[in-house]
Amino acid sequence: MHGNDMDVFGVSPLEERVYRHFLRHPESAVEGALVALGVEQRALDRAVARLVELRLLRPGDRPECMCPTDPEMAVARLTELRLRDVYQEVQRLTQSRHVLAGLRAESSAASAEGGMAGGFGGESGVEELDGKEELRSRMEDLAFFAREEIVSVEPGVDLMSTRVGQARALEWRALRRGVRRRLVVPPEALRHAPVAGYLRELLARGGQVRVAAQMSDQVAVYDRRVALMPQDPKNIEHGALLVRGRALVSTLLGLFEKVWDQAEDVAVELREPGGERGPELSEPELRVLRMMCEVSKDETGARDLGVSVRTYRRHIADVMRRLGASTRAQAALLARERGWL
Repeated sequence: MHGNDMDVFGVSPLEERVYRHFLRHPESAVEGALVALGVEQRALDRAVARLVELRLLRPGDRPECMCPTDPEMAVARLTELRLRDVYQEVQRLTQSRHVLAGLRAESSAASAEGGMAGGFGGESGVEELDGKEELRSRMEDLAFFAREEIVSVEPGVDLMSTRVGQARALEWRALRRGVRRRLVVPPEALRHAPVAGYLRELLARGGQVRVAAQMSDQVAVYDRRVALMPQDPKNIEHGALLVRGRALVSTLLGLFEKVWDQAEDVAVELREPGGERGPELSEPELRVLRMMCEVSKDETGARDLGVSVRTYRRHIADVMRRLGASTRAQAALLARERGWL
């Protein structure tokens, strides 16, 4: 039995049970889920409608049947939707300073009347950081004082390359103190010489690096209590939000963990140049590989190649075996590294 693993994405226990049912029984009738799960018709209809809205399910070839979305694509979409909600919540917090002004006015009035003013210390939950220098200074402080763990998702290779020198000095000191370091990067990072060199050294010093083809927006969490996220979701250099508070930081950390779990280890991808490349693929295998990377649905790829879905999936499994890949995302990464795509 599974717990409600997908609750971090706002998916209810019943919705998760229904999605898992259709993963086990793709292209099956909704009526079959009613019997298998033992739920009321109305509750099942609501769950199916929500999963269709989230694009985790879609109608099958027959009207009464449903097809599940591939889990990797489903988690990537749910992560994107959840991050969008978090960003909107943070933006609402940063735009609510008029509340603080009103409360301070009340406090000032109490002070003028002889009351106890200024007795409510503490930091705001969200702080805006404007400009590169302020951001760089705060990142240095957070890395310097980290004692347990630094985790981050870095989708921008160009931005990473400008910070490699600075990051080395900060992170090597943190690693020497026993701080755990986990980092998720996009596939392009493995082909960018300065960034790849930094990643190799990070691994050699005890850090952990994984690669994800589907990246969430940039975020970094320090010691599970402070998070940095960009005001522009794709570029932290345009200004950042420093987030404190258990609820928001826990949500961001939970999203990182989902991305981390779905990402691939880079032990093979970051091997030194000149290692074993394995056998070349035949032209039919290359066509299957390209189709796998270009289309999101197996049905579409099978139709374009003129084969059945079952045959198409068998070809993909054969290609993955030839590449030594455990997932389609890893197969795409290995193929791009070898210049086959």
